Amino acid sequence: MGLHDQQIYNPEDPAILKVQKQAQLKMYEYNRTLPTEDDKRQRLLKEMLGRVGKVCYLEPPFRANFGGQHVMLGDYVYANFNLTAVDDTYIYIGDHTMIGPNVTLASAGHPVLPELRQRGYQYNLPVHIGKNCWLGANVVAVGVPAKVVRPISNHDLKYYHGRMKIDPKLLSEISK
Repeated sequence: MGLHDQQIYNPEDPAILKVQKQAQLKMYEYNRTLPTEDDKRQRLLKEMLGRVGKVCYLEPPFRANFGGQHVMLGDYVYANFNLTAVDDTYIYIGDHTMIGPNVTLASAGHPVLPELRQRGYQYNLPVHIGKNCWLGANVVAVGVPAKVVRPISNHDLKYYHGRMKIDPKLLSEISK
């Protein structure tokens, strides 16, 4: 039993902890990069994450239990500051997804039974985020699985926020 089989296990297993600590090293290096070190950041992202699609960017600091090795990014993914990925198993993020600051994506869970939690047991379930999603403040869907709080409507075809109108030129560009 282990990280990816959805069964209850003990995350304090020395073999798991050894892999976890080693996986976090690149993440710590990434978080110490300078804003001017774009090439280094891209290289480190590709070394530490499980998959990095085209034109992906994570604003440091980025935190992940396994250094991001179980995080799979599609193409054109952007995450703002302080993304936390509890990547004890796989976290899949689809193409053209934007993630706001201070978002946590958690694949790990703990049993409800107090006696099992007291012994530190956990289980992991993969996280799947679709394409063209936006995670952050003022979202229109919440929960696991996500439930729509406010559907995208005709209002959203004219206004980008409240009564702030979308420039018709932009609308003509996206309809092409």
